[in-house]
Amino acid sequence: MAGVVESRLAELGLTLPAVVPPLASYQPAVQSGVYVYTSGQLPMVDGKLAVTGKVGAEVTPDEAKELAKTCALNALAAVKSVAGDLDRIKRVVKVVGFVASASDFTGQPAVINGASELLGAVLGDKGVHARSAVGVAVLPLDAPVEVEVQVELVEG
Repeated sequence: MAGVVESRLAELGLTLPAVVPPLASYQPAVQSGVYVYTSGQLPMVDGKLAVTGKVGAEVTPDEAKELAKTCALNALAAVKSVAGDLDRIKRVVKVVGFVASASDFTGQPAVINGASELLGAVLGDKGVHARSAVGVAVLPLDAPVEVEVQVELVEG
């Protein structure tokens, strides 16, 4: 039986994906006390990046915003892999988004809004968080966007 959070995902027409396997020597997420920290999540769908390149060059800001949403879904899958149940999320504490940017692109916050808006739509007030949106030269696999999430869990 799906919990409240996964039911909300379904209402939004979204499905929680399988956890993206690590690309190197790390875990998709780790728990320390009541906190879960995800590794940076790429916009992988079925094991592949649908789009590669720099935002503001090969990738439009609107495409990148959708990719950030996919990153957030992958982050929720990573959280569930260690927490066991997304209904244990007490709140999203922090989101850090990285945007592979063309040299003149300055719209990183609008791109990472894709992740923030998804978390808000799925988790309501529990999805409100602190955030950083950073422009970088390149990301793994030439991904346009990468997102990491930190959540606090309800104890138990």
